Amino acid sequence: MGLHNNDLDSLVNNIIEIDSYKSKMGNDSDIVTLAFSVLGEEPAKDLENFLEKGYPFVLDADVSSGEQSDGMYKVFVEIERSKRVPEQVLEIADGVSKLTNNTDMRFRYYKNFRSLNLDEENLTNSIPVDNTAYDLAIKESRYTNYKNFFSNSYAESVDMIDNTLIIKNTYADPLRFDVTDFGKEITINESINMTDMAEVIFLTKYLGDYNITKFGNTVVLTNEGYNLHLKRI
Repeated sequence: MGLHNNDLDSLVNNIIEIDSYKSKMGNDSDIVTLAFSVLGEEPAKDLENFLEKGYPFVLDADVSSGEQSDGMYKVFVEIERSKRVPEQVLEIADGVSKLTNNTDMRFRYYKNFRSLNLDEENLTNSIPVDNTAYDLAIKESRYTNYKNFFSNSYAESVDMIDNTLIIKNTYADPLRFDVTDFGKEITINESINMTDMAEVIFLTKYLGDYNITKFGNTVVLTNEGYNLHLKRI
């Protein structure tokens, strides 16, 4: 039996990950990958079937082999990289939003710290539509995505769920932060919290040799001129 409106209500995350995972069918520069986070294996299989059979331009859809670290299953979708990708992503998102009752669909491109409103302008500006543009976009994203930002840290794993950054280390409990801002030039309206040096020292030992400063409730990490603003959860 096919899916109907709201059948997957509250089971699918509203953020689509684009080009965050490698293609199984070909070169990443030729194929765009989408990833949906789904609560439960059966709902994930239902979504996989819906996407694979419902859209002729979908080359392949697949469910992750097991539960992810966040307790979700991933549904991966592959489509050919072309100028039609933005409209195709919007078409897929429209169908998924009707199944899930997600009225605020967003996307994160290539593990970027920021998720964006899912609209044609943002998709067009974010997704490379040919090989040359893809190679350039990946090079430019070296420090604007969370995996690379923490590539030299002591962390065992770094993940983004919605706008929450989760950092795990082998010898301590995971740390969770809300990402409040990211960029090269950010105005800070709070004063340095000199009484919280113990937390700065702890974070330095946990994360590694980053320039870490605390302004009020905001922790700022600096790497290669980029500033990441976090609030501890």
